[in-house]
Amino acid sequence: MTNKKKRSFSYKNNREIAENLTIVMQLGLTMAGCIIFCFFIGLYLDKWLGTKGVFVTVFILLGVIGGANTAYRQILEITETDKKDESNGSNGND
Repeated sequence: MTNKKKRSFSYKNNREIAENLTIVMQLGLTMAGCIIFCFFIGLYLDKWLGTKGVFVTVFILLGVIGGANTAYRQILEITETDKKDESNGSNGND
């Protein structure tokens, strides 16, 4: 029998990977949440008004647009924070 070492994820050693994965998951869940939320609103309106798929289609498109807008703003916020951190860290004062 061979003695295999159990490898576990170390946050300290893989911090950058974990942070990037967190950002990607946050963006994906934001998009999915907006689309699903708008889908159910459209479904409810279609049942209430007796239409067949009109509001589902419209609200899914609104969910995609709203989710993309929210994800874009999150990306801008993250990149602005990174730029501020870099400029504060490299000001030359020791």
